[in-house]
Amino acid sequence: MRDVRLGKRFWTDSLSAAVLAGVLGGIPSTAWALVTRGDAWEATLAVGAIVLGSDAPFSKLIAAAIVFHGVMSFFWAAVLCAYLPAGRRVLWGLIAGALIAVLDILLIGQAIPAIRALAFVPQLADHLMFGVLVGAVIDHRRKRPT
Repeated sequence: MRDVRLGKRFWTDSLSAAVLAGVLGGIPSTAWALVTRGDAWEATLAVGAIVLGSDAPFSKLIAAAIVFHGVMSFFWAAVLCAYLPAGRRVLWGLIAGALIAVLDILLIGQAIPAIRALAFVPQLADHLMFGVLVGAVIDHRRKRPT
């Protein structure tokens, strides 16, 4: 298969993966919050706080979270689209999701109080889901004819 990086297919694959994984990747932490009767908005508000600070109004935090998370989802989906090896993209997506979680939550996120306050395991599960979904979308799209 020829290299599709930076071609039209690369960008459409990246966008498709980002949209699906960005939306569905939050299912684990949301489900955990609902099961444990926690705040299902906590992670979303924490992402908005990265941009606006924790004291911003709820609606502005949600809007900022949507934009910021969308940009970051597209960024990571494009990186994975470019570098996940063919044949085992779902497995490598899982591994990449774990590495992204370490970077996002344990390294960068520790400097942001709202991110630091989040429980790690549900956020890790979200990142794992994101990586798996990106790998699955790319595998699916690359098996289709152009």
